[in-house]
Amino acid sequence: MRLNNSVKLVRSGLLLPLAALLLAACSSQPDAPEQTKDDSYDRETAGGRYSMRQDKAPGEMPDMSHVKDAVPRFEPYSRRGNKDYNVWGQDYEVWREVENYRDEGMASWYGAKFHGHDTSNGEVYDMYTMTAAHKNLPLPSFVKVTNTANGRQVIVRVNDRGPFHDGRIIDLSYAAAWKLGMLDKGTAPVKIELIKMSPGKQESLLANKATGRHIQLLATRSGDKARALAARLSKEYGFPARVEQRSDWYRLQMGPIPATQTDKILTRLVAEGFEQAYFLN
Repeated sequence: MRLNNSVKLVRSGLLLPLAALLLAACSSQPDAPEQTKDDSYDRETAGGRYSMRQDKAPGEMPDMSHVKDAVPRFEPYSRRGNKDYNVWGQDYEVWREVENYRDEGMASWYGAKFHGHDTSNGEVYDMYTMTAAHKNLPLPSFVKVTNTANGRQVIVRVNDRGPFHDGRIIDLSYAAAWKLGMLDKGTAPVKIELIKMSPGKQESLLANKATGRHIQLLATRSGDKARALAARLSKEYGFPARVEQRSDWYRLQMGPIPATQTDKILTRLVAEGFEQAYFLN
């Protein structure tokens, strides 16, 4: 039916005028409204700075056991990132003169959404290094973080601002969160402690480091298991092994181990089944 009518219109010379009439009608219609972004868009992307609206882990979820803790050292505070600031209407103060700082609360972590972007310190965020974000500490600072749920510890270098969620005291890199065993839940109860450095203290730490390093092998709730392993490993490896208790957790540690043997010993321990073993210093 449509084909026959079209043929008739062409033959009658009416098709071209009809087409022109349709085009004119379309042009007289108002433009379709541009799709508006919801109110949370600016907050989630920092005004379009980030291409992702929601953060996520790296695609392959790499093993971070080889990544070492940040090494505390004296660093002058950077010019960028140490001014009082405002985020989404909330004012934040930077603690310029802080010598001692401890806190307990919830930690979170941030990953692929921010990877490759500038931190508040002016550096580039690398989620595979041992860094963190804090709302008030001067940048850079070094902090020891303990996951109070499993006893694991890391040392991170604070070079960014955040987290800006209620009830969270520190935002950790993917690598730090991996080592603390908090990736699955996304948050963890932690204790944090500022490691205040000065030029004289740094020289002292470097001198002491030559005497050897310590390795933490595991954390367990069984004191008998930890003590039995300590006795066996001390005899097998020839280095002192000790058990440190914190609340309900017993941490098995070995050392000091001469710097020339630390990598070999750690590799051997991991191969023996202590996959979570890592250097304490």
